Amino acid sequence: MTIRLLLADDHPVVRAGLRAVLDTEPDFSVVAEAATAERAVELAALQDVDVVLMDLQFGAGMHGSEATAAITSRAGGPRVLVLTTYDTDADILAAVEAGAVGYLLKDAPPEELAAAVRTAAAGRSALAPAVAHRLMDRMRAPAQALTKRELEVLQLVGDGLSNQQISKRLFLSQATVKSHLVHVFAKLGVDSRTAAVAAATARRLIRR
Repeated sequence: MTIRLLLADDHPVVRAGLRAVLDTEPDFSVVAEAATAERAVELAALQDVDVVLMDLQFGAGMHGSEATAAITSRAGGPRVLVLTTYDTDADILAAVEAGAVGYLLKDAPPEELAAAVRTAAAGRSALAPAVAHRLMDRMRAPAQALTKRELEVLQLVGDGLSNQQISKRLFLSQATVKSHLVHVFAKLGVDSRTAAVAAATARRLIRR
Protein backbone atom coordinates (compact mmCIF):
# COMPACT_ATOMS: atom_id res chain seq x y z
CA MET A 1 0.00 0.00 0.00
CA THR A 2 1.30 3.44 -0.92
CA ILE A 3 1.53 6.00 1.89
CA ARG A 4 0.53 9.42 0.53
CA LEU A 5 2.42 12.33 2.08
CA LEU A 6 1.96 16.08 2.47
CA LEU A 7 5.08 18.13 3.26
CA ALA A 8 4.41 21.28 5.28
CA ASP A 9 7.47 23.51 5.72
CA ASP A 10 8.12 27.13 4.82
CA HIS A 11 11.62 26.46 3.47
CA PRO A 12 11.68 25.25 -0.16
CA VAL A 13 15.13 23.72 0.29
CA VAL A 14 13.90 21.67 3.26
CA ARG A 15 10.88 20.45 1.31
CA ALA A 16 13.08 19.54 -1.66
CA GLY A 17 15.45 17.63 0.61
CA LEU A 18 12.61 15.77 2.27
CA ARG A 19 11.07 14.89 -1.07
CA ALA A 20 14.41 13.58 -2.32
CA VAL A 21 14.76 11.34 0.74
CA LEU A 22 11.15 10.14 0.81
CA ASP A 23 10.99 9.45 -2.93
CA THR A 24 13.61 6.73 -2.47
CA GLU A 25 11.08 4.68 -0.48
CA PRO A 26 8.97 2.48 -2.80
CA ASP A 27 5.83 2.74 -0.65
CA PHE A 28 5.89 6.55 -0.25
CA SER A 29 4.34 9.13 -2.56
CA VAL A 30 4.64 12.87 -1.90
CA VAL A 31 1.33 14.15 -3.26
CA ALA A 32 1.41 17.77 -2.04
CA GLU A 33 3.55 20.49 -0.46
CA ALA A 34 2.58 23.51 1.64
CA ALA A 35 4.70 26.56 2.47
CA THR A 36 2.30 27.79 5.17
CA ALA A 37 0.41 26.13 7.98
CA GLU A 38 -2.86 27.50 6.60
CA ARG A 39 -2.19 25.92 3.21
CA ALA A 40 -1.33 22.63 4.91
CA VAL A 41 -4.77 22.60 6.57
CA GLU A 42 -6.44 23.30 3.21
CA LEU A 43 -4.50 20.60 1.34
CA ALA A 44 -5.03 18.04 4.10
CA ALA A 45 -8.78 18.46 3.58
CA LEU A 46 -8.65 18.55 -0.22
CA GLN A 47 -6.06 15.90 -1.02
CA ASP A 48 -6.10 12.17 -0.33
CA VAL A 49 -3.31 12.22 2.26
CA ASP A 50 -2.27 9.62 4.83
CA VAL A 51 0.47 11.48 6.72
CA VAL A 52 1.34 15.17 7.02
CA LEU A 53 4.96 15.98 7.85
CA MET A 54 4.47 19.20 9.78
CA ASP A 55 7.02 21.83 10.75
CA LEU A 56 6.17 23.98 13.77
CA GLN A 57 7.47 27.44 12.83
CA PHE A 58 6.11 29.15 9.72
CA GLY A 59 6.98 32.76 10.49
CA ALA A 60 3.91 34.97 10.54
CA GLY A 61 0.55 33.26 10.60
CA MET A 62 -0.66 29.96 11.97
CA HIS A 63 1.68 27.85 14.10
CA GLY A 64 2.31 24.22 13.21
CA SER A 65 0.60 22.96 16.35
CA GLU A 66 -2.51 24.99 15.46
CA ALA A 67 -2.51 23.46 12.00
CA THR A 68 -2.06 20.03 13.55
CA ALA A 69 -5.13 20.55 15.74
CA ALA A 70 -7.17 21.70 12.73
CA ILE A 71 -6.12 18.70 10.65
CA THR A 72 -6.60 16.05 13.33
CA SER A 73 -9.98 17.43 14.41
CA ARG A 74 -11.50 16.42 11.08
CA ALA A 75 -12.99 12.93 11.04
CA GLY A 76 -10.99 10.62 8.80
CA GLY A 77 -8.21 13.18 8.43
CA PRO A 78 -4.55 12.26 7.93
CA ARG A 79 -2.08 11.53 10.72
CA VAL A 80 0.33 14.33 11.59
CA LEU A 81 4.02 13.67 12.16
CA VAL A 82 5.80 16.76 13.46
CA LEU A 83 9.24 17.25 11.92
CA THR A 84 11.07 20.17 13.51
CA THR A 85 14.33 21.44 14.94
CA TYR A 86 12.78 22.19 18.35
CA ASP A 87 12.75 19.71 21.22
CA THR A 88 11.55 21.94 24.05
CA ASP A 89 8.81 20.84 26.43
CA ALA A 90 6.65 23.75 25.25
CA ASP A 91 6.78 22.62 21.62
CA ILE A 92 6.43 18.91 22.35
CA LEU A 93 3.40 19.29 24.63
CA ALA A 94 1.66 21.70 22.25
CA ALA A 95 2.11 19.27 19.33
CA VAL A 96 1.06 16.17 21.26
CA GLU A 97 -2.01 17.88 22.72
CA ALA A 98 -2.90 19.09 19.23
CA GLY A 99 -3.13 15.48 18.10
CA ALA A 100 0.23 14.72 16.49
CA VAL A 101 0.96 10.97 16.52
CA GLY A 102 4.67 11.54 16.10
CA TYR A 103 7.42 14.03 16.84
CA LEU A 104 10.73 13.79 15.05
CA LEU A 105 13.73 16.11 14.82
CA LYS A 106 15.05 17.25 11.46
CA ASP A 107 18.48 15.76 12.10
CA ALA A 108 16.98 12.25 12.18
CA PRO A 109 18.66 9.82 9.75
CA PRO A 110 16.63 8.84 6.65
CA GLU A 111 15.89 5.34 7.92
CA GLU A 112 14.48 6.76 11.19
CA LEU A 113 12.32 9.20 9.23
CA ALA A 114 10.99 6.43 6.97
CA ALA A 115 10.21 4.22 9.97
CA ALA A 116 8.43 7.09 11.72
CA VAL A 117 6.29 7.79 8.65
CA ARG A 118 5.20 4.14 8.45
CA THR A 119 4.51 4.06 12.19
CA ALA A 120 2.46 7.26 11.97
CA ALA A 121 0.52 5.97 8.97
CA ALA A 122 -0.44 2.95 11.05
CA GLY A 123 -1.77 5.25 13.78
CA ARG A 124 0.94 4.41 16.29
CA SER A 125 3.15 6.79 18.23
CA ALA A 126 6.45 7.73 16.59
CA LEU A 127 8.68 9.75 18.90
CA ALA A 128 12.32 10.68 18.54
CA PRO A 129 14.35 9.12 21.39
CA ALA A 130 15.16 12.55 22.85
CA VAL A 131 11.50 13.52 22.79
CA ALA A 132 10.39 10.26 24.41
CA HIS A 133 13.03 10.78 27.10
CA ARG A 134 11.73 14.27 27.89
CA LEU A 135 8.15 13.03 28.15
CA MET A 136 9.26 10.21 30.45
CA ASP A 137 11.09 12.69 32.68
CA ARG A 138 7.89 14.70 33.00
CA MET A 139 5.95 11.59 33.96
CA ARG A 140 8.50 10.59 36.58
CA ALA A 141 8.35 13.97 38.35
CA PRO A 142 4.92 15.48 37.61
CA ALA A 143 5.01 17.79 40.62
CA GLN A 144 8.13 19.55 39.27
CA ALA A 145 6.99 19.59 35.63
CA LEU A 146 5.60 22.81 34.23
CA THR A 147 2.08 22.50 32.83
CA LYS A 148 1.32 23.39 29.21
CA ARG A 149 -0.21 26.71 30.30
CA GLU A 150 2.76 27.53 32.53
CA LEU A 151 5.09 26.82 29.60
CA GLU A 152 2.98 29.06 27.35
CA VAL A 153 3.16 31.91 29.87
CA LEU A 154 6.89 31.46 30.39
CA GLN A 155 7.56 31.31 26.64
CA LEU A 156 5.81 34.66 26.24
CA VAL A 157 7.84 36.08 29.14
CA GLY A 158 10.93 34.91 27.28
CA ASP A 159 9.62 36.64 24.16
CA GLY A 160 9.59 39.91 26.11
CA LEU A 161 5.86 40.29 26.76
CA SER A 162 4.54 41.97 29.92
CA ASN A 163 1.93 40.36 32.16
CA GLN A 164 -0.71 42.61 30.60
CA GLN A 165 0.31 41.57 27.08
CA ILE A 166 0.35 37.91 28.07
CA SER A 167 -3.13 38.17 29.58
CA LYS A 168 -4.46 39.59 26.29
CA ARG A 169 -2.62 37.02 24.16
CA LEU A 170 -3.86 34.03 26.17
CA PHE A 171 -7.25 35.51 27.17
CA LEU A 172 -6.40 35.27 30.87
CA SER A 173 -6.73 37.77 33.71
CA GLN A 174 -3.51 39.41 34.88
CA ALA A 175 -4.06 37.76 38.27
CA THR A 176 -4.09 34.36 36.60
CA VAL A 177 -0.88 35.16 34.72
CA LYS A 178 0.77 36.18 37.99
CA SER A 179 -0.45 32.98 39.63
CA HIS A 180 1.07 30.88 36.84
CA LEU A 181 4.37 32.71 37.24
CA VAL A 182 4.38 32.11 41.00
CA HIS A 183 4.04 28.38 40.32
CA VAL A 184 6.76 28.56 37.65
CA PHE A 185 9.17 30.31 40.02
CA ALA A 186 8.53 27.70 42.73
CA LYS A 187 9.03 24.75 40.39
CA LEU A 188 12.21 26.18 38.90
CA GLY A 189 13.58 27.40 42.23
CA VAL A 190 13.98 31.01 41.09
CA ASP A 191 12.68 34.38 42.22
CA SER A 192 12.55 36.52 39.08
CA ARG A 193 11.30 36.52 35.50
CA THR A 194 14.85 36.76 34.15
CA ALA A 195 16.04 33.81 36.24
CA ALA A 196 12.99 31.77 35.24
CA VAL A 197 13.62 32.34 31.54
CA ALA A 198 17.32 31.53 31.94
CA ALA A 199 16.61 28.32 33.88
CA ALA A 200 13.88 27.20 31.48
CA THR A 201 16.06 27.87 28.45
CA ALA A 202 18.95 25.93 29.96
CA ARG A 203 16.65 22.98 30.59
CA ARG A 204 15.16 23.24 27.07
CA LEU A 205 11.67 23.90 28.42
CA ILE A 206 11.20 26.94 26.18
CA ARG A 207 12.84 28.41 23.07
CA ARG A 208 14.91 31.61 22.98
